[in-house]
Amino acid sequence: MLAINAVRRAPAILRSAAPLSTWSAVPAGPPDPILGITEAFKADKDPRRINLGVGAYRDEDGKPYVLNAVKKAEEKIAAAKLDKEYLPITGLPSFTSNATKLAYGADSVPRNQNAIAVTQSISGTGALRIGGTFLARHYPHSKTIYVPTPTWGNHIPLFKDSGLEVKYYRYFDKKTVGLDFEGLKEDLQNAPEGSIVLLHACAHNPTGVDPTQSQWKNISDILAEKKLFPFFDMAYQGFASGSTDRDAFAVRYFVSQGHQIALSQSFAKNMGLYGERVGAFSLTTASEEERKRVDSQLKIIVRPMYSNPPLHGAHIANTILSDPELYQEWEGEVKGMADRIINMRERLYQLLSHDFRTPGEWSHVKSQIGMFSFTGLNKEQCKVLAEKAHIYMTMDGRISMAGLNGRNIEYFAKSVDAAVRGDL
Repeated sequence: MLAINAVRRAPAILRSAAPLSTWSAVPAGPPDPILGITEAFKADKDPRRINLGVGAYRDEDGKPYVLNAVKKAEEKIAAAKLDKEYLPITGLPSFTSNATKLAYGADSVPRNQNAIAVTQSISGTGALRIGGTFLARHYPHSKTIYVPTPTWGNHIPLFKDSGLEVKYYRYFDKKTVGLDFEGLKEDLQNAPEGSIVLLHACAHNPTGVDPTQSQWKNISDILAEKKLFPFFDMAYQGFASGSTDRDAFAVRYFVSQGHQIALSQSFAKNMGLYGERVGAFSLTTASEEERKRVDSQLKIIVRPMYSNPPLHGAHIANTILSDPELYQEWEGEVKGMADRIINMRERLYQLLSHDFRTPGEWSHVKSQIGMFSFTGLNKEQCKVLAEKAHIYMTMDGRISMAGLNGRNIEYFAKSVDAAVRGDL
């Protein structure tokens, strides 16, 4: 009888234990700052609202833009009736070949010697993660990577998760809202020999502040003298200045000076392939035989990570890079996107400096380059702009210039002027 009663009581005991979940001790992570901005923007129903937090291009009407070259490439892909078979572990070979040609140039010595190890990646983030993991496993001189202050927020957790220690070098001068070149040089000169250094190839994110070509040459000399290893993140080739060659200057110059480099490429911004996740990671090596060994280790990293990369986006990018007419049209469209942002910079500078005579120095708005601008606005000014003017940006004053257009830029400038004066 006692045994029967025990059996009958068992379900009640189990029910009382049910609330103790396996995951009850998992802490809530901090919210993503960009996602929070987008959510606040969407919840705001004011017709004047502006979202300057999103890192994606918008046209003059504030809408997402699909390039005509991309549309035509997709038509060609559809007409070819391609299969949906798996790609090789390192991706679509014709795409990775064309990606290295775009980055390193057609006359690149290591490329023409078949000495560049390359794998397709899940956009630039995936390229950086593959690169971080490869360096953590195989770079013999250091497991420390120096990144600029500030840098793209995802660089830090990404490299830490790859197994690298993250340290910092000075980059942005808040007083001048420009490059702290003396601080940069001093920190790199003081870095331990053999350290890894992350360099934004163009359109530094989040500041929009790039070294000049002369400064890049100086940086190259320092890295050579200290035997530091350059890891370039090139997410905006063509999108910064409007010229794919000009934006690749640093990468090509370093290689021409004998540096062995690592390179992350993304086709999200310059082809508008954000959701297609198209990128590449590459390393320059000393020979074709060495390249083959490095290739084998890249495959070992990729295989357990995601097996092989997506197909469709690589076909789009490769079709554009392979077809002379589409390539020419794409270069024109990239220049058009870059020129629109440059025009917005010029117009914003004109409004703040001359029309409204906003207190402060605003020349940095037009001297910075690429999608983002560090305005110099402080946290309180950013907060009041969101609360009173319905203008949303990160609390460090970074704005996406692509969010400005002919219809909202005057309202934005007028609101900034009021915030700076304390009148909003």
